[in-house]
Amino acid sequence: MAEGDYLPGRNGLLLIDTVNEVFDPGGKGYPLYAAEFDRIGTFANLRRLLAGVRERGVPVFFSGMSYTEQDYASWGRLTGIHREMFDNRLFAAGTWNTEFHPELSPGPGEVALAPHSNIDVFASTDLDAQLRHHGVEFFAVAGMIGSMCVESTARSAMERGYHVTTIPDATASEAGPAAYDAMVARYPLFSHATLAVDEYLRALDGN
Repeated sequence: MAEGDYLPGRNGLLLIDTVNEVFDPGGKGYPLYAAEFDRIGTFANLRRLLAGVRERGVPVFFSGMSYTEQDYASWGRLTGIHREMFDNRLFAAGTWNTEFHPELSPGPGEVALAPHSNIDVFASTDLDAQLRHHGVEFFAVAGMIGSMCVESTARSAMERGYHVTTIPDATASEAGPAAYDAMVARYPLFSHATLAVDEYLRALDGN
């Protein structure tokens, strides 16, 4: 990617599932990812990413997952990931678990999308309309899970014509280092840039 490709006023960052269920030790999902969070530095990197884009005036969009009791009882054709979530009542709507983590939550003027229920955030929210309303052409995405919601949403963004940046050190996979490495190897196939947090922030500055 050439220097200066990120146009001021045309950038946006989506953070997916930065909720207590995933990032607080009391969340049901946290034990699944804790070792990888520690190895990669995911939580600290997300905090630095969020602070950095805020300093640069980049719009931030937040998307959390949640399911109602009706969803758990009546969802048809469960995929493997949905079955795992439903069997363990992950992301229960209206609970502390689906609240954004205090250190990774929307600030004044930032957009909290309606909860997503599919792996691709575009599929069940107004993300596309929000990005276009805010003039976003250069779309960056981070959060969880890197090999599921982040990857699926990034692929969809590419198909919709956005310039896509994936940020591997601000996410994690669901199955340890080998799965993470395979995920990172895939990212450039559907991303226009795959950058670490600090590289992305420097790129926003034109460096």
